[in-house]
Amino acid sequence: MNFDLNTLLLQLIIQAPPLLFALTVHELAHGYVAYRLGDPTAKMAGRLTMNPLKHLDPLGVLAFIIMKIGWAKPVPVDPRYFRNPRKDMLTVALAGPASNVILAVASTALVKLLVYFPILPFAILQPLAHMLVASVWINLMLAVFNLLPIPPLDGSKILMGMLPPQAAYNYAKLEPWGFILVIGLFYTGIIGRLILPIIRFSNNLLLG
Repeated sequence: MNFDLNTLLLQLIIQAPPLLFALTVHELAHGYVAYRLGDPTAKMAGRLTMNPLKHLDPLGVLAFIIMKIGWAKPVPVDPRYFRNPRKDMLTVALAGPASNVILAVASTALVKLLVYFPILPFAILQPLAHMLVASVWINLMLAVFNLLPIPPLDGSKILMGMLPPQAAYNYAKLEPWGFILVIGLFYTGIIGRLILPIIRFSNNLLLG
């Protein structure tokens, strides 16, 4: 029991910093792109910040600890500010997963840099390398998971931007049931079968 507890604590220490950073960047990317497209809602709500406390969803963090799939508190976006609401919402939705892909690639580059050019003391190098490796997996997980077309995940917003208006409107009605659907799909193993092969393939491709 002690060994399991120690292992869990070690995993949390290694995974917490990259998870907080990944969630923060993901939501900041949504808010910043929306702001650049004319929507000040996230800025007025104080969400254009790198402070993770502004973005954390306790349930999403708990889900990551238990299920290894997590999420942050969605950034508020008001499409009424956009010149082209459907197109701009699609762009805003893509910004989150895209930011995680960029972070995964950057983490890969940094971990390889540390391995091939170990300029830091081993006591610092090893934990940092483990965090960067964890960062690759976490960011890939966030990118792939959020691209699932289940409301209110980013993938649903992307799909809505591509569907005919009436179909998108009807599809959006699923949003109140989205969380229940995600939990159900997780516990039946469907989400794992869908996304884990993609995450593993991408992780192996990056880290070799």
